[in-house]
Amino acid sequence: MSAVHELTGTQVVVDGAGVVRTRSLKAPIAFAIVAILGLLLAFPAGRAGESTFRLSDRTQSLQLPDVALPTAGTVIACALILTAMAALTFVFAAQYKRIPLWFTVIFAVVGIFLFLTWSAAGGIVPVTGLLFGALSLSVPLIFGALGGVIGERAGVVNVAIEAQFLFAAFTSALIASITGSYVAGLLGALVAGALVAAILAVFSITYVVTQVIVGVVLNVLITGLTSFLHGALLQPNAATLNSPPRFPRWAIPGLSEIPILGPVLFNQTLIVYLAYIIVPLVTWALYRSRWGLRLRAVGEHPQAADTVGIKVNPTRFWNLLLAGAIAGIGGAYFTLGSVGAFDKEMAGGLGFIALAAVIFGGWDPWRATLAALLFGFTKNLETLLNNLGSPIPSEFMSMLPYVVTILAVVGFSGKSRAPAASGKPYVKG
Repeated sequence: MSAVHELTGTQVVVDGAGVVRTRSLKAPIAFAIVAILGLLLAFPAGRAGESTFRLSDRTQSLQLPDVALPTAGTVIACALILTAMAALTFVFAAQYKRIPLWFTVIFAVVGIFLFLTWSAAGGIVPVTGLLFGALSLSVPLIFGALGGVIGERAGVVNVAIEAQFLFAAFTSALIASITGSYVAGLLGALVAGALVAAILAVFSITYVVTQVIVGVVLNVLITGLTSFLHGALLQPNAATLNSPPRFPRWAIPGLSEIPILGPVLFNQTLIVYLAYIIVPLVTWALYRSRWGLRLRAVGEHPQAADTVGIKVNPTRFWNLLLAGAIAGIGGAYFTLGSVGAFDKEMAGGLGFIALAAVIFGGWDPWRATLAALLFGFTKNLETLLNNLGSPIPSEFMSMLPYVVTILAVVGFSGKSRAPAASGKPYVKG
């Protein structure tokens, strides 16, 4: 027995053993589009010369030689690989198989390498600097995405990640400036993110207001509030209220000397190292702990959870506060780890990209983190390509992170399914 969903084109088949299998062409079509773009760069828009990749950071004791590749040949080879992989995704779909995560990661790496090689014809790509900048831009996205995953797994759509970023960034800058302690600023950011989440929880859980509407209102409210306070409070007193100390970089001996990845991963601030701990911790707890079982239960089937004694709404409430506190760490990174001061609307819409990372990542912490890294990389790529003098117009480069976000969510997210009760208020009885 089979059926086709009219809107998404997803075909559902029940085999003789009663196993339900689904097939969707969304992901294969997205792969095919990327492969076609690669072929266009390889042939009609092909570029001559050499593309040089600088593999070593000049501060490292171990120096690797630069690698120069023929631009045209490398781009053609990568385009053919992308084409073959895109064709294979249609085979996966025909066999009702899900595209493996490793396959998507390899496809993305090859596609990025193709684009970098094409753009860097006659120029030099500083690989370590590119990856370092990408990780720096990804850090707030990672914390925001983790907060989004926890919220939606509990059954609440956290559209207010942008508001949590902004309020946490403002609070951390203010407290760190007054106390002279970046640790105090980070703790203030945790409280600020949780406070915004508490407002979302009260209205969406207690008063059963539509969650998306509450989130949008909070984004507008916090954006206006922090912009007003920035102009009325921080700017006139910048020396005392908007000059927070920044987290220093702590190089891990030995590991920071690893070629290419050493300076990127192991010469970072405390907030980045927290991400290394929190991502696997949340992943393990979500699938292996009693807390994770209860969290997933209230997000998938709150009635059944209530039947076995789990208090659905209190569980959602407290986990939404936890999600807000984690997102608050991402907000603190703007002021205490990156910029060094608060500026109005400094989140720049990254809260919405973090929400897209949740969807692209299939509501899984690891996948959402990989999605956040991809979006951070494309954001940093804009700056690099402008420095390389890429023939692509700068206006398009500014659009690139958001184009990748749309393409990823619409196409590459594939057959991922949101928690069944996500966005649905629970009223007992």
